[in-house]
Amino acid sequence: MLSVSANRGVFVRAVCVLSIALVCVMGTVQATHSHPENSTTSHHTCSICATAHAGISTQTAASAPVLVTAALAILVAEVSVIFRPVITQFIRPPPALAF
Repeated sequence: MLSVSANRGVFVRAVCVLSIALVCVMGTVQATHSHPENSTTSHHTCSICATAHAGISTQTAASAPVLVTAALAILVAEVSVIFRPVITQFIRPPPALAF
């Protein structure tokens, strides 16, 4: 059982490292790719160039300035009740009290 979870941990780490490496490599390819001199027109079809303009929202939201401070937390001297559910499926009976 321990070896299966250890192997899974190694597998998950390897997948994470490979995913991060793939993101870094693709970012480098997107930043450094170039085109021949005759493809300077705006209608050339390059899927790498298209990713720079795909799905980015550039809208800004204006918000009203806040001129009044507010309390973020109110300190209350309360003691919360500990919740202990009643379990009806015991493995063994409770220990006997010795008097």
